[in-house]
Amino acid sequence: MTNRTPIIAGNWKMHNTLAESADLITALTKAGNKNHVEIIVAPSYTSLAKVAELAKGSEIQIAAQDVHWEDKGAFTSAVSPVQAKDAGAALTLIGHSERRSVFGDTDEILNKKVAAALRHGIKVIFCVGETLEEREAGKTLEVIESQLKNGLKDFTEEQLNGIIIAYEPVWAIGTGKTATPEQAQEVHANVRAYLAKAYSPAFAEATRILYGGSVKDSNVDEIMAKPDVDGALVGGQSLIADKFARIINFNK
Repeated sequence: MTNRTPIIAGNWKMHNTLAESADLITALTKAGNKNHVEIIVAPSYTSLAKVAELAKGSEIQIAAQDVHWEDKGAFTSAVSPVQAKDAGAALTLIGHSERRSVFGDTDEILNKKVAAALRHGIKVIFCVGETLEEREAGKTLEVIESQLKNGLKDFTEEQLNGIIIAYEPVWAIGTGKTATPEQAQEVHANVRAYLAKAYSPAFAEATRILYGGSVKDSNVDEIMAKPDVDGALVGGQSLIADKFARIINFNK
C-alpha cells in the first residue's frame, strides 16, 4: 500500500473562452473530493488568471500548459515562468506530447524549460510517452528512459523533489484508444525503476506517476487500481464538469 497522494489533473488544451472557463472551474469547485486527491487544472493562458482567481479557497491547484525557458525577452507568443506564476500557476506541464510532436520541443529545450520552472518555484509535471510506431517496434521503454534521462539531465534529486511524471502514450491521446491498465502499469513500474537507478529508491517511491491518454469516467477505476499508477492526466473529459468530477471521485 502506497502513501503517495493521488493526483487528478485536467489539461484543457486550446479550449474555452473566459466565460466557459469560469463556468467550468466554478462547477469543479463543487465537485467533491471523496478520495482526498490533489486536483489540478491547466487552462489556456488567456484563462489562467481568471481560473486561478475563481479557484481560490478551493482544493484545486492551477497549472500552466507550458513555460518558456527565459524569464523575459523578444520571444513573441511565448509565456515565461514569471508570467505564468504571476497569473496564478503553481505548476506547469512540460513536454506534453503535443509540444514535442506539433511544436518540435526537443529534449534539450524541455530540459531548459524544467530548469526555468524550478528556478521560480513552479512544480513540474514532466510528460513522457511513445508513438504507435515506437510501441510496435518494441521501443517503448527505451524511448521513455531516453526522454527522462535527457529531459531531466543535470538535475539533482534535491532539485527534482516533488516532480510529477506523466506517462502519456502518444497513440492514446485524443484518439479514444487507451493503454490497457496492464500496459500502463508496466510502463509506470519501469519509470519508477529508472528513477530508483538514476536517483534513489526513496526518490522513486515518493515520485507520483500519472497516466494520460483517453482517461474517461468509464475506465478510470480500473486504471487507478494499478499499484504504480498514482493519478491521471485527463484531456477531453476534463472539459465536462460532471465527467471530470466522476474521475476525481473514482471508485477505489
